[in-house]
Amino acid sequence: MKTLTKFTLRIFFPAIMISLLASPVSRAQAVDDAHIQELVQQEVQRLINAEGILDDAIEKGIAAYIVKQQLAAENAKAQQQRERSKNLRPVTAERDHILGNPDAPITIIEYSDFECPFCKRFHPTVVKLIENNKDKVRWVYRHFPLGFHNPGAQKQAEASECVAELNGNDAFWDYSHKLYARTKSNGKGFPLSNLRPLAEEIGVDGDAFSACLDSGKMTARVKEDMANGAMVGVTGTPAAFIVNEKGDAEFVAGALPLVKLQSIVDKLSK
Repeated sequence: MKTLTKFTLRIFFPAIMISLLASPVSRAQAVDDAHIQELVQQEVQRLINAEGILDDAIEKGIAAYIVKQQLAAENAKAQQQRERSKNLRPVTAERDHILGNPDAPITIIEYSDFECPFCKRFHPTVVKLIENNKDKVRWVYRHFPLGFHNPGAQKQAEASECVAELNGNDAFWDYSHKLYARTKSNGKGFPLSNLRPLAEEIGVDGDAFSACLDSGKMTARVKEDMANGAMVGVTGTPAAFIVNEKGDAEFVAGALPLVKLQSIVDKLSK
């Protein structure tokens, strides 16, 4: 004989009561609690003996329970993302590298590593996202060179900052695009000896670039980005927060496809 656990009874008691009330029992019979309890026990036994009725109820109840738990987990995750995004350093044109409309309502704040193979894959995807959402999305690039990709990742991040200081924001993005296009990733994908020639290729003075890079003056700046990334929960790359003007945020990790990024942008635009 099938038996019911307390857990099962707790979940499915409403369904049992509905079945009971639908059964041909006169109101006159249900005169006290003891009689109601007896009727409930009889109905439980009927459901146990009726092939398929209780199984269907259990399956529906389990499905509803799973959906409820999934929604609760998603809500908790969204709340956690909102809380973490509050620790993001405010975006400013003076401090940050911005691609796209500076006043766009949607901001992608990415923490990335020039020697990360997944960042290499993700980079052109975000470029395409910006192109497809003109004036709607802006991209903020921040550094998060992973230790096992050094010295390449750290020095490349510093090199990009030297380029930005010498030739401005547009030069930073030009240099970054070319770095990602040419590196083979994983820490040794782009020779450090090629950092200066690449800077010169886009019009940066070679001597000024070398003086900046060799001085180590950009080391602290890169580490500031890393510290803020760690504060908002970044542990790997690429990692990004997509934020709207109301402060709603979604955290994305890994090289997400364009269609997924677009769906998040569309969601946050509503």
